[in-house]
Amino acid sequence: MARERRGSRPRTPEAVVEQVDGGLAELAPDRERANAWTLLIDGAPQSHVDLDDPTYLDFAYQRRIGHVIDLAAPARQSLNVVHLGGGAFTLARYVVATRPRSTQQVVEIDGRLVQLVRTHLPLDPGARIRVRSVDARAGLAKVPDGWADLVVADVFSAARTPAHLTSTEFLDEVRRALSPTGWYVANLADGPPLAHLRGQIATAAVRFPELALAADPVVFRGKRFGNAVLVAADQPLPVAELTRRVASDPHPGRVEHGRGLVDFTGGATPVTDTAAAPSPPPPPSVFR
Repeated sequence: MARERRGSRPRTPEAVVEQVDGGLAELAPDRERANAWTLLIDGAPQSHVDLDDPTYLDFAYQRRIGHVIDLAAPARQSLNVVHLGGGAFTLARYVVATRPRSTQQVVEIDGRLVQLVRTHLPLDPGARIRVRSVDARAGLAKVPDGWADLVVADVFSAARTPAHLTSTEFLDEVRRALSPTGWYVANLADGPPLAHLRGQIATAAVRFPELALAADPVVFRGKRFGNAVLVAADQPLPVAELTRRVASDPHPGRVEHGRGLVDFTGGATPVTDTAAAPSPPPPPSVFR
């Protein structure tokens, strides 16, 4: 076997490009982290994962979901987690690293994407992770009543959340799967005039008494298309600690709850299955 010359730099791995059910997938190596990759579908970034350090969360919205995972129970305590949307399994890997005895179910409809990720970014074989290649709502229906401590929704098809995952009927299924103390966490994407985001808050508010929303200030002000992380529960949420953590991120965010979140919703009405629509497509400039 040939040896590298002394003083030479390790070769950067090549990108992996394959057609999957949802489009053209690319696993692009991170030039700044030795064993880290970004998953893109049709050019839109979906996930970033560092195989050497699964606790490293590069995307701002994933860091905010990571804060929620950290606050859902005392440190290292195991959780039952359902992930709707798999991507590169970034958040499932994070749970394995921070709560090793957790049991997780990942629901990812794109079976070819699952195989791509398993092949090139393999999961820890000892992790308690079951992957179902079915529709998110159908997969959620298979979760036993009251089983989940966390349901994490991060589902996008052609960079849009499918309509049937935006309704009160969908949240009824989420509530059924959650334990009485469980939390629902959703990655939402919207831009001016934020009609979709406001509708999603109104929808969650008729199913959960406790809500908090974390996002960049420019997204709250309707100045830019971006992600917002919604947390919903039956029990009071640790809003002060979540606010502190989100504000201390590399790209500081803001958390709204209570009266501030009601005011932000601005009288939007809940979404039902009969009126549901996908989230709006992001403008092309978002991924440039």
